[in-house]
Amino acid sequence: MTRSIKGPGLFLAQFAGDDAPFNSLEAITRWAAGLGYKGVQIPTFDARLFDLDRAADSQTYCDEVKGICADAGVEITELATHLQGQLVAVHPAYDLAFDAFAPEAVHGNPAARQEWAVDQMKNAAKASRNLGLDVSVSFTGSLAFPFLYPWPQRPAGLVEDAFAELARRWRPILDVYEEHGVDVAYEIHPGEDVFDGATWELFLDAVGEHPRAAINYDPSHFLLQQLDYLAFIDLYHERIRAFHVKDAEFNPTGRQGVYAGYAGWTDRAGRFRSLGDGQVDFGGIFSKLTQYGYDSWAVLEWECCLKSPEQGAAEGAPFIARHIIERTDKAFDDFAGAATDPERNRAMLGLNR
Repeated sequence: MTRSIKGPGLFLAQFAGDDAPFNSLEAITRWAAGLGYKGVQIPTFDARLFDLDRAADSQTYCDEVKGICADAGVEITELATHLQGQLVAVHPAYDLAFDAFAPEAVHGNPAARQEWAVDQMKNAAKASRNLGLDVSVSFTGSLAFPFLYPWPQRPAGLVEDAFAELARRWRPILDVYEEHGVDVAYEIHPGEDVFDGATWELFLDAVGEHPRAAINYDPSHFLLQQLDYLAFIDLYHERIRAFHVKDAEFNPTGRQGVYAGYAGWTDRAGRFRSLGDGQVDFGGIFSKLTQYGYDSWAVLEWECCLKSPEQGAAEGAPFIARHIIERTDKAFDDFAGAATDPERNRAMLGLNR
């Protein structure tokens, strides 16, 4: 059987809530399946849907979670640890804001918060294996991002020191993922130290080309940076192990461009949009990924400055399904082909004269 991209999948983080059907795994997976989704990416940081610590220790619990999803008609695509990964490395400028991502017991204590995050990341490796998953998705965190724009001038070695420390923190975590046969697919995202191809190369080099360091490909973040997101696939396809299908648009004006982050979401030059409402060339992306043999999940991450999440989710499943390419095992002119004949080939090349 030829390998094709799997999907549609849905990242549940943006839909989870206190009201039904978004307040339990049973209800939200049935809702997703009813819209046409075949897989769900589970946020490990939302206790309404998933208990990460329990999943790391209990195969029985993981079997129950898999059963809930199967009964609803969906598979688990990956476990998501974006918030915990973020807390592996936090610049002090963000301490107060990012405390909200951690339990109250570690608020105001960056060292304890980081220790908790590292433990969570390791638990996600164990839980992924218990669930039979080979890939998880996360963030790298950030030490250097406040110094993105070189004014005032950065002192020599600042960026190199930041990536050395980032790697020092991540290598032991990646080793645990290696022990359990699970990849960490980092979402390359502004706000993280790894936000484009160049910073991905810095990180990969710093962690010694670790085999478990991978990429969660999300073109929306690249379009907003005006990065060539199709060429990115050509460069890094061997490390792309997960795929967030998210749309965006970039409309620069005489007043603002890529740094329009102080404006509200609807007023920025760069805005996230629901699938099909933005400028991302998904036909090109699905073609590139299929060309390079990507056969994991295409997962909708809904974030739109205009459209409701319910409408975005309803439109997203058929959008992804239309773009999945059933990979061919034939050449277009096979009908006119002929069996291999070395002597004939030599004759055609004039080598038998």
